[in-house]
Amino acid sequence: MKAFAKTDVGRKRSMNQDFLYCSQDAVGSFQNLFIVADGMGGHKAGDQASRMCIENMVRSIGDSVHQTPVTIFEEAVAKANYAVYQAAKTNIEYEGMGTTMVGCTIQGQTMYVANIGDSRLYLLRDRMQRVTDDHSLVEELVKQGNLTEREARVHPQKNIITRALGTDEQVSADFFELDVQKGDMILLCSDGLSNMLDDDDMDYIIRHAKNVEEAGGMLVDKANENGGDDNITVILIEI
Repeated sequence: MKAFAKTDVGRKRSMNQDFLYCSQDAVGSFQNLFIVADGMGGHKAGDQASRMCIENMVRSIGDSVHQTPVTIFEEAVAKANYAVYQAAKTNIEYEGMGTTMVGCTIQGQTMYVANIGDSRLYLLRDRMQRVTDDHSLVEELVKQGNLTEREARVHPQKNIITRALGTDEQVSADFFELDVQKGDMILLCSDGLSNMLDDDDMDYIIRHAKNVEEAGGMLVDKANENGGDDNITVILIEI
């Protein structure tokens, strides 16, 4: 396995509210762990939310023993949600903060995925497949047939999230379990990438790059070339 991770402030924001974790080494019961979080809130609040989310998840997963991967992710999400929610309740500077989260671990030939919000995970094999569903207003409009994917990327309400970590006392993540095989590429990203590049562009860049480092760097560069409207975070994994 090879992995590359990068986060970039983009061209329009003064602060990077994205946060990532990329470990090819074991974390608790997991053989590896990859997480992207995209924080939201006022000055410093989004930055704090994404950082707290990942730090609490990594700590929880690191303490895990002899549980199923989904149960481990569920407990990590619950603990991270509690930490962010309580911080927002007790500190006026953090009021209303929250964060998206997408994470995965690869155990042998199986990948386990958890997500909340609109940060995404893609699997590239014969074609590029988006594994996660966005918890957003425009995603609901796409599912209803009222918007195309391309229209959703530029819709004025594209940033309205319908589910986020830390905004309510309890939160429910989506979980996915997929088989992986040699040669597969896995992309985790914040919406700062997926709003600036369509799936075909990402697919082309990844397939034509020399390695994961070049591909990841080119994805970030292309998102900035296309406007860099938001913070951009990429984790790219080659099986």
